[in-house]
Amino acid sequence: MFVAVDPPEEARAHLERAVAPLRGLPGAPRWSDAQRWHLTLLFLGAVPREQVPRLANAAAAAVAAAPPLRLRLAGGGRFGSLRRPQVAWAGLAGDVAELTDLTARLAAAARSLDLPVEERPFRPHLTLGRWRPRQPADGRLTDRLADYRGPDWPVREVRLLESRPGPQPYDVVATWPVTTRTPWARPCSPGRARPAGPAGPRPA
Repeated sequence: MFVAVDPPEEARAHLERAVAPLRGLPGAPRWSDAQRWHLTLLFLGAVPREQVPRLANAAAAAVAAAPPLRLRLAGGGRFGSLRRPQVAWAGLAGDVAELTDLTARLAAAARSLDLPVEERPFRPHLTLGRWRPRQPADGRLTDRLADYRGPDWPVREVRLLESRPGPQPYDVVATWPVTTRTPWARPCSPGRARPAGPAGPRPA
């Protein structure tokens, strides 16, 4: 499972137009589908089913403490070296400090339930694609996104998602509005949640 924010369709489409000229170029990464783009705030892996309601309640309180947030997708870069790039990403601008505070509260909520949480610092980004090992790779491609600036947008909600195979890659387990009011969680309709299985590739 993981906690994420989804950019609105307008922001996705704007970024997709910027990325489109890079698709198919020699040494390009394997680009992800724009409909799967999201901003991962906290990655949890497999969560025991009996812990999910407690996690939802703890995360609801963490989100409720967040102020109104506005973000924009801006800039681009890579994880990995120039010769051996690994991940192509788009960056964030706007209320990034407040978003980082939110991720810290979410991590603390997960730790309070003894769920394993990565210790590395939060690096806000949206994953655009991944380079395959031992394949030709041009790490300079993302330099063309350095001046990219997308439209700004308000963060309306934060979601708890679970990866699964198939054409619909995620189940939505719970959602929380970004508000300063009393925390609450809106669980999905019965039947949507699936048993926690082996952790798949880390979403980003």
